[in-house]
Amino acid sequence: MDKKKRLAALTGNMQQLMYVRPAVYEEGRARGMKAYQVKNGPLSFTVMADKCLDIAEASFLGHNVSFLAKPGLMGRGHCDTNGQEALRSIMGGLLFTSGLENICAPCRSGGVDYPMHGRIRTTPAEHLSADVCWKGEDLCAQITGEMREAELFGENLVLRRTVTTRYGENRICIEDRIVNEGFRTEPMMVLYHMNFGYPLLCGEAEIVLPSRKTVPRDEAAAPHTGGWRRMEEPKDQEPEYVFLHEMAADGDGNTFAAIVNPTLGIGVKIVYNVKELPYFMQWKSIASGDYTVGLEPANASVYGRKYHEKRKDLPIIEPFAEETKRIELIFLAGGQLEEVKKEAEILVNEGSGLQ
Repeated sequence: MDKKKRLAALTGNMQQLMYVRPAVYEEGRARGMKAYQVKNGPLSFTVMADKCLDIAEASFLGHNVSFLAKPGLMGRGHCDTNGQEALRSIMGGLLFTSGLENICAPCRSGGVDYPMHGRIRTTPAEHLSADVCWKGEDLCAQITGEMREAELFGENLVLRRTVTTRYGENRICIEDRIVNEGFRTEPMMVLYHMNFGYPLLCGEAEIVLPSRKTVPRDEAAAPHTGGWRRMEEPKDQEPEYVFLHEMAADGDGNTFAAIVNPTLGIGVKIVYNVKELPYFMQWKSIASGDYTVGLEPANASVYGRKYHEKRKDLPIIEPFAEETKRIELIFLAGGQLEEVKKEAEILVNEGSGLQ
C-alpha cells in the first residue's frame, strides 16, 4: 500500500497530521495581525502573514525551541523603523528577516536614515497563498507571498518567499527570490536572524558550528570568545556577546549551524550555502530575561551598511536582476544530535573555506 492510501486508511481527516490554518490575533500588541498556524506531526510553527512571512513561535516534540522577546507578539507599529526605538518592536521569534537596505545597527548615510535591521522584517505579505496537498507521494504544506520594499523616487525591491514543510520530514524550507524591479542599481543586504530559547536553550545546550575562525564583535564579547559553544545559566544584567564565524563548507558551498540539547534529546540544524550567504554571526545573550542565541547567516557583515560603504564592497543588485536564498531548518532527535557534531568536525577538517 502506498503512503497516501495508508495514511488515508489510518485517519478520518489528514488534518489530524498536517494543516495550515489562518489566524488573526485579537489582543495586545498583536491585535489584528494575520498569521498561519502550521502543524506537521511533532513540529508546529506560526508564519506571520503581516511580518515578512517570518516564523514566530515554533515547537518540536512538545518543546518550545524559539525565543520570544519581552515585547511579545506584535504586529507592525510606529516603533518599527525609528532608530534604536526598533528594539521595542523586535519580538524575536524563530526567524526575523533583516534587510533589505540595512542590517543590524541603525545608521545614517547620504542624508538618509536606515533603521535597525531594516524595514523588510515588518512588511506585510501580498499575493498570499496557503495550501496543504499531495505532491506525488508527499503531503506538503506550503505558504507563499511577496513583500515589497519601495519608495517614491527610490528603491523597488521585492522578496518572494515560499515556506514549505513535508509530512514525515521534520524540516522547514524557506526559499527567497529577491528581485530588483527598479531601474537603478540598489544596495541589497539580507540577514536571517534565527533565535532560539528555553527550554531548548539552557545550561545543557551546545552550539554546534563548523567554525574555522571566531572573531568577537567588540570588547564586551572578546573575553568570552572561547566559550561560544556553551550556553551558561542566566546572569543578571550581562551584556550581549556577538561573534563572527568563518564557516567551513563542502565543495558545493553547503554548510550548517546547529543547537542541540542532549537532556531533552532534541536539536535544530540550519542548512544554507555560503555562496549565497557568505557571512555568519552568532548572537549570544545569557542576560536574565533576555536569554537567547541567534544564529545568523547573511550576505553582509554584522557591522552593517556604513562598514561596507567604507570598504566599498556593499552588496548590490542590478536593475531587474534576481537572487535566490535558500534556508532549511531541520529538527533533530535521538542519535541525530551526535551525528551533527561529527558532521561539524568533518567539515572543519575536510571542507573548503569559501569565504
